[in-house]
Amino acid sequence: MQTFLKFLRGFTEGVVLLGLLFGTLGAQEKPNTCLECHSMLEGSLQIPPQKWNADIHKTKGLGCADCHGGDPTQMDDQKAMNRAKGFVGAPQGAALVQMCGKCHSDAAFMKKYNPSLRVDQVSEYFTSVHGKRLKTGDQNVATCISCHGVHEIRPVSDPRARVYPTNVADTCGACHSNDKLMAPYKIKTHQKEEYQLSVHYEALMKKGDLSAPTCNSCHGNHGAAPPGVGSVTNVCGQCHSVFADLFNKSPHKAAFNQMGLPACVYCHGNHGIKHPEDTLLGVDDKTLCSQCHTSGDPGFQQAQTMRQAIDQLKNSIASSEAVLSEAEHKGMEVSQPVYDLIEARQDLTKARTQVHAFNAASLQVFVQAGLNITHRATEKGHQALAEYQFRRKGLAISLVVILIVIVGLYFKIRQVDRRSNGE
Repeated sequence: MQTFLKFLRGFTEGVVLLGLLFGTLGAQEKPNTCLECHSMLEGSLQIPPQKWNADIHKTKGLGCADCHGGDPTQMDDQKAMNRAKGFVGAPQGAALVQMCGKCHSDAAFMKKYNPSLRVDQVSEYFTSVHGKRLKTGDQNVATCISCHGVHEIRPVSDPRARVYPTNVADTCGACHSNDKLMAPYKIKTHQKEEYQLSVHYEALMKKGDLSAPTCNSCHGNHGAAPPGVGSVTNVCGQCHSVFADLFNKSPHKAAFNQMGLPACVYCHGNHGIKHPEDTLLGVDDKTLCSQCHTSGDPGFQQAQTMRQAIDQLKNSIASSEAVLSEAEHKGMEVSQPVYDLIEARQDLTKARTQVHAFNAASLQVFVQAGLNITHRATEKGHQALAEYQFRRKGLAISLVVILIVIVGLYFKIRQVDRRSNGE
């Protein structure tokens, strides 16, 4: 009897536990008639279930009603889309931004899902060009779904997300490359094409450097805006801090401010930034310096001196490499001077960087350091070649001596043979 009672008690506890388990599972999977109906519709009203299943909100346990309101337990469309149940449909413009912000601006709510996620996106959005125009009633501007998508919103860390670094240019270009859409704002539409020819695009897409700049790196995310003339150096300086610091201490800083010119952009461009070359520096007709400076002014002389110094070091490195390469090809040991040239190339890089200070004297410090290295390397290369020639001549003389000895031995042997034969 006691055994039976123990069995009954255990069975009852098991049933209760199973009931609690299935009850919990049932609570997690909310009923959703929205998907059932919309999957049978056509056009923009159709929501393929597989598309929604990939959405970050779905994976976090949220459903259609969490954004659109209504009653997802009702099969009747009038009851499901009941305004009394909070149904808002598919809001547009400011209403859409506020709908997203209902959760994304609520710090307490967001901590349940992602405590590190910022909750000021909506307020920041209304500081952007998009948000400001939206407040004026412009319904063509970008809102949350323009960039993040609608029912297939993925985490920023997902390579398939529309806001993943490698996809940002295409996302922004969907609007900014549209001639018809941009015409009322008088905004050019070639930015994406220019960017795809830039050094930044090469680093991001071809070299896989996810830290390389794309649209939002310079313009911002939710608070997107074109950098002002006075802020361009700060924007570029986020990555190119050494260059920005040198420029800010240079005489060009005040001159650019006075003329109202965007510092970095004026010389390097903005979207289509190319690899910088030495041909940008100097006083030839095609150089950047000659666009502002003319013969006789101090800037002209500085540009000319800096270009000559860089060319001198560059040519000296090339000359050293040629001598060492010849010596190495001849089998001479020149690994140390070859290694030393690495430092000379670094000095060349530092000299090119120093161009942004627009001070020939400070640039010359690095050029001279590099020249000292190349001169020593070239001298060692010539010494190696001289030793090669010495060894070569020594070998030739040795061969001649050996040949003479062999010939002498030959005749001596013949002489001995004749004597032994009684000749």
